[in-house]
Amino acid sequence: MPKNSLYFFVFICYSLIIKGQSGPDFTILADKAFQKLYQNPNECISYSQSLLISEQDIEHKIILRNIISQAYALKGDYVQSVNMSVQKDDFIYNEGFSPFLQMFTDYSLADQYQNLGLYGQSKKITARLIQNQSLKGASPKIKVTLAKLYQLQAIDAGITRNYNLAIANLSKSDQLLDSHNEENKIIGIENSIFRSSFLMRTGQKEKAKILLENLLTKLENRAEYNFLMAFAYETLARYYFLQFNYKVSTEILENGLQKIESLPYSGMKTKYYESLAKNYFALHHDEKYHYYNKLHNDLKPQLDTSKKEGIRYIVKLVETYQNNNIEIQNRNQRQRFFTIFSIFGIVILGLSIYFSLEINRNRDLKKQMEFFINQKNREQEIAIPDLQTVNTNTDKDVNKISKEKETEILEKLKELELSDRYLSKNMSLSLLSAQMGINTKYLSEVINTHKGKNFNTYINELRINYIAQLLKTNPVYLNYKVSYLAEVCGFSSHSAFTNVFKSITGMSPNIYIQKITNNRKS
Repeated sequence: MPKNSLYFFVFICYSLIIKGQSGPDFTILADKAFQKLYQNPNECISYSQSLLISEQDIEHKIILRNIISQAYALKGDYVQSVNMSVQKDDFIYNEGFSPFLQMFTDYSLADQYQNLGLYGQSKKITARLIQNQSLKGASPKIKVTLAKLYQLQAIDAGITRNYNLAIANLSKSDQLLDSHNEENKIIGIENSIFRSSFLMRTGQKEKAKILLENLLTKLENRAEYNFLMAFAYETLARYYFLQFNYKVSTEILENGLQKIESLPYSGMKTKYYESLAKNYFALHHDEKYHYYNKLHNDLKPQLDTSKKEGIRYIVKLVETYQNNNIEIQNRNQRQRFFTIFSIFGIVILGLSIYFSLEINRNRDLKKQMEFFINQKNREQEIAIPDLQTVNTNTDKDVNKISKEKETEILEKLKELELSDRYLSKNMSLSLLSAQMGINTKYLSEVINTHKGKNFNTYINELRINYIAQLLKTNPVYLNYKVSYLAEVCGFSSHSAFTNVFKSITGMSPNIYIQKITNNRKS
């Protein structure tokens, strides 16, 4: 074989080997993993973990962990979701992280807070990231992360019923999206569904309906979008429920449930079971009502327990992280103090040697030096007790709440009152303080001082006011049993609800319902 032909043969073999070893670009693999998130969470977890095992790049690992975390959240396994999202080696702030990675790790934490219902913490992180101009850029991965942040901010605004702000944030999110991959398309679809929900709440029901129907026409029979189709159907069914067209609402819900019935989307299924139970109750279809009500009652407590454990877990992780940071700061301060003290000691030693030499030459200078040293020693002896006094006084004042903190807590209580978070059966002083990021003692003190009542009375009054208003404005609730009304507004038992309702309104729930019914007839 000629030499030139031999070289050509070797080159071809080498090229084939190299090509055989190279794989798809990570962005393509990550996009496929993100798409699987909306097809089947279990398949998404399996596929993403197979990529994670061989992945060495820290940025790629964090992106994959975020996708796996979202899959666990969609399944309703919030402890695993937190565990996957907040890995010890990634959660600790790393100054070597790129601007994108700093942004993405904080976004992941904000997303996790929102999944767990800790909207206050989520809102703080998203607002800080969006305002940070140094993290903004033209790269696709930064733009899509910003789009996700605006979506989170829209949801946070919706929780406090600021629907116009929520819609504005969705528009900002849409402006950052394109159609070059599935992740961008999916976020755009989610934005459309959220927008339709907010439009309904601002009274633009027909506009919301048209938006959803057009979206479903595009998505129809596309298996890769099963979850999104179910999400859209559930939102459209809400439109017909508000129109008191329970039959059409039920048909849409049954159709939507088929998309995810065999898939482990526990959170979405809970919404479906609850909505179907309400519709069948309104239609007086007892068999179907009891069927879906049982499914809801079986699944909802599991999700509540999982979410509660997830909150405990993430609060513990964040506290550990903050304590570690404080310890690192204290250690650095001690090191700086030791360095300064050492330098100061060397200077003093040098001065002492210098003055000692001078003393040998001048007796008057020696006397001055002795006086200076004695004076310095007296100053140090006086300074030490003074410092102790200051620290003692500080300790005495540490438990006093500042005016700024008091104002902040009142603002957060106002946000709570505008939301429906107080309807959760799990609501407690410790949980609310965790959601608000406020010291439990401070929160209790402000409620007692400014609301004129303790925490339990405050929450119960919000719940009773909510259900009383609902009974007045939505006639379908007049047909519900008192036990169901108790569950709707967050009470764990019929008797507790009845007692509190009577103590606040001066009448039992049944008498209140009868009065509203009589007023409607007249």
